[in-house]
Amino acid sequence: MKTRTLPARTRNPLAAPLLALPLLLLAGCSTATTPTTPAPTPAADIGHVHGMSVDLASTKILLAAHDGLYDATTKTPVKISETTIDLMGFTATADPDTFYASGHPGPDSSLPNPVGLIKSTDAGKTWQQVSRGGQSDFHALTVSGGALIGFDGQLRTSPDGTTWDTSTATFSPAVLAGSPASTVVLATTEAGVQRSTDHGKTWQPVPESPIIQFAALAVSAVKAPTEAVGVAPDGRVYLSGDSGLTWTTTGKVTGQVEAVTALEGTAGKPRIWVATTDGVQISTDGGATFHPATT
Repeated sequence: MKTRTLPARTRNPLAAPLLALPLLLLAGCSTATTPTTPAPTPAADIGHVHGMSVDLASTKILLAAHDGLYDATTKTPVKISETTIDLMGFTATADPDTFYASGHPGPDSSLPNPVGLIKSTDAGKTWQQVSRGGQSDFHALTVSGGALIGFDGQLRTSPDGTTWDTSTATFSPAVLAGSPASTVVLATTEAGVQRSTDHGKTWQPVPESPIIQFAALAVSAVKAPTEAVGVAPDGRVYLSGDSGLTWTTTGKVTGQVEAVTALEGTAGKPRIWVATTDGVQISTDGGATFHPATT
């Protein structure tokens, strides 16, 4: 996976062959960072989006990008991070004010390079180093229950974010999708979806899985998520009602997709948010149709 070097901050990940999906997502990072972007910032100036989350209660849209974390709930996104950090990996937790991330520090940050695992407990304003500083740049990162799973060239699991075990899994995930309320973790790979039911410790390939690039478990207010969303490199949207075991196609999203997140909907149709190079789109009918999330 590390044998090919692509230009930094590539803007065309979906135009590449399917077999290069994990390569594109990992190689899209550069250790060089840009100066702090003042807020508010037009959507076009955020730069490449590496991750996103939507708060279950408020539906606040957060984008983890090259220059830090942004609130994109309104048409003009506002930068939340007080310093510049290239947030290559990003994941929300059960606490709406607590996030984990990884990546590279900007010139106004004192964090090591790479930052390893970092944590914010004030909704993304400030970040503190937790572990693997100077060692890991987790391009794929997620929570599963109280555990964390990350990929920095090797798949690693941690029960607390401090100590890490190296997985025996040999695949290279483009995206890891978990939930604070579930033991299930999904990994998108060039050969199809891999699935774990024990916080990422062991994995099994999903039979007859579609090739999807982005995935998310749909967060629920009352139970562990059973709905999952996947987006293929060509924009086709897939749904699963059994936490990633089986998939059906629903619709298609236009534009170059950079990140996906979802909340549980009604009648098996989760609400889906997709960050593209043209802005954030939303579907309220399980991916059948999409429209701009902000106007």
